[in-house]
Amino acid sequence: MERLTDEQKRDYEAAAFRRLLEHLRERTDVQNIDLMNLAGFCRNCLSNWYREAAEADGAVLSKEQSREIVYGMPYPEWQAKYQREASPEQTAAFEKARPGRH
Repeated sequence: MERLTDEQKRDYEAAAFRRLLEHLRERTDVQNIDLMNLAGFCRNCLSNWYREAAEADGAVLSKEQSREIVYGMPYPEWQAKYQREASPEQTAAFEKARPGRH
């Protein structure tokens, strides 16, 4: 296997992240609670990680700005268009797996 340079790693990681965002934007049927219950993270987590990375680099992004980057639109707009109320089963699964509850 060819050894990757730091720049290649960064570029490939950025490309994979952009592809993940594109995929999540297309899969509006997948709710954040589904992601949390299955994978332990959601779109909001990604936006928080993005904002933290920006802040570590000295850039200031608001919560709303980082969410718009991840969602591809303002968060309230995404919520109005795509977010459904969580079912009792989804909520129970989330409460059971919630961080800090183990």
